[in-house]
Amino acid sequence: MSALNLNKVILAGRLTADVELKQTTSGVSVCSFTLAVNRRFAGEGEQVADFINCTAWRQTAEFISRYFRKGQSLCIAGSIRTRSWQDSQGQKRYATEVVVDEAYFVDSKGDATAPKNAPANAAYVPDAYLPEAPVPAPAAPQFDGATGDDDLPF
Repeated sequence: MSALNLNKVILAGRLTADVELKQTTSGVSVCSFTLAVNRRFAGEGEQVADFINCTAWRQTAEFISRYFRKGQSLCIAGSIRTRSWQDSQGQKRYATEVVVDEAYFVDSKGDATAPKNAPANAAYVPDAYLPEAPVPAPAAPQFDGATGDDDLPF
C-alpha cells in the first residue's frame, strides 16, 4: 500500500525587484526574490496577482541574479517548503516559499537585457537565441561521364 507524494511547482511571472546574490558563511550562493504571478481567473476586467516568495541556491541563484532584473519574466520549477523559527520576541513564525531547482528565460530575444557586470551598451543574448551559422548548400553530384542510355548502371 503506497501513497503518491508529489511536491512540484512550476511558476511563470515577473520579478518584483532586482535579485541580490548572497553567500552563506560556508560560501554557498543563495538569492531570495518574489515572483508576481497573475491569477488565471480574476474578476471581470481585473488583473490580480499572487506574490510568491522564492529561494534559489548555488548555480541557479547565480544564474538568476546575473541575468534577470525587476519586471522581467522568469519561469521557475521547484518545490514548496515550509519552515518555522522563533523571532526575537519569542513568537513562533512561519514561512512558505518555493525552493527553485530550475530557472528559464521567458522574454523574447528582443527583450533580453545585459547581465549586471556587462557594459551598459551590451545586451545579453542567450546562446539558444543566437542565429545558427548558415549551412552551405551541398555540392552538385558528380557523374562519371555517362553519355547515353546504354551507359547507365540500371
